[in-house]
Amino acid sequence: MSPPAHTNDADTLAGVCAIDFGTSNSAVALPLRAGGVALVPLEAGQPTMPTAVFYLADGPAHAAEPDRLYGRAAIAAYVDGLDGRLMRSMKSLLGSALLDQRTDVGAGRAVRYGDVITGYLRQLRRLGEAAAGQLLPRVVLGRPVFFVDDDPARDRAAATALAQAARDVGFAEVQFQYEPIAAAFAHEAAATAEHLVLVADIGGGTSDFSLVRVGPARRARLDRQDDILANHGVHVAGTDFDRRVELAAILPLMGHGGHGPARPGQPPREIPVGLYHDLATWHLINTVYAPARVAEWKAMRGWFADVRQHTRLMTVLQERLGHALAAAAEQAKIDVALHGAATIALDAVEPGLGTTLDAPTAARVLQADQARIVDAAQETLRQAGVAATAVQAVFFTGGSTGLASLVDGIAAVFPAATPVRGDRFASVATGLGLHARRVFSGGASPAS
Repeated sequence: MSPPAHTNDADTLAGVCAIDFGTSNSAVALPLRAGGVALVPLEAGQPTMPTAVFYLADGPAHAAEPDRLYGRAAIAAYVDGLDGRLMRSMKSLLGSALLDQRTDVGAGRAVRYGDVITGYLRQLRRLGEAAAGQLLPRVVLGRPVFFVDDDPARDRAAATALAQAARDVGFAEVQFQYEPIAAAFAHEAAATAEHLVLVADIGGGTSDFSLVRVGPARRARLDRQDDILANHGVHVAGTDFDRRVELAAILPLMGHGGHGPARPGQPPREIPVGLYHDLATWHLINTVYAPARVAEWKAMRGWFADVRQHTRLMTVLQERLGHALAAAAEQAKIDVALHGAATIALDAVEPGLGTTLDAPTAARVLQADQARIVDAAQETLRQAGVAATAVQAVFFTGGSTGLASLVDGIAAVFPAATPVRGDRFASVATGLGLHARRVFSGGASPAS
């Protein structure tokens, strides 16, 4: 596959793109005339962009639409405390009654939730067309096996809403492909015989598993729904890991898990934990900066046996360092995955302050979450009525598959399977691009 690069209309298949509209991150792929696909550099040269929109409250009141930022810029605006409204995980709105409702975005403005999705898709199309050097009226969109579990009517409504949003931003031809099938395409390209592959897609918010039938005889079929034997997932993934790491390795330096001074005849009083859990939960961090909450904790100095911990906590609250701590926890998780240990510098809280995280500690604090994810993989097979020994490959994709302990734990359940690592961030987009070539170039056979 081609790396992210600027292409032009001489390189790409005329008027065709593929979009992985993800819950946490999104990507755009362009099928190339010479074969393969190019991933569009969406932001800062990266082939993925957070699925996030920030509506700026500032701006002319008479403007038809409020100004907005996308992706990393949207998140940065929120972290920096700009006045406005951050919208994330818009994909989860599909199939819900909220889609046609309006939400306040600041300065007396309101937008339809559905228009939030449309605006983000429009930005993806613009970036794709800029990279391709041509209009892109034809698209393959990824879709989950189920937008909405156990509700076929809402699931159909979700797919219809996403297709309409794509048409509203200018796509004249819209096709879908299942995300686990797309992720499996790279593996299937080298398959010499039909077999079962478990696609493990473990991202920031969810861990999803799909048992998929692949093989050379199935490679060219457009309709692959009957090749998905089962699909299951849990809402446990990378952001949960970051939260566990922060609570275990960073926030104890600010008093989490600590106690107050000893008092005659009384056991030491435990420091309340609610604020710390909010500090470690990304979308709740800004709530800890409310003046009343800061004043409450400023008055709680006597609750801390170690007053240095209280001083550090107040620095975090008053200097609004919560997102910096969350980023430090995420980086520590990555460093442990890559190097087996992490050094966490916290000089912004206190000069010279720091701590470490080693692999055994990370494995201990993540054990419960990882066990739930492994059980979800096993449940996928139980739903399909297939023995673990029948799975011949496990295909790993998603940002959180960088954790060796998690990957090893899943692989251990399938002793006969070959672990296969796809592109952690762009396997789905790449597979969708390959499918777009088949759909729009006439090179695929009809579904059997």
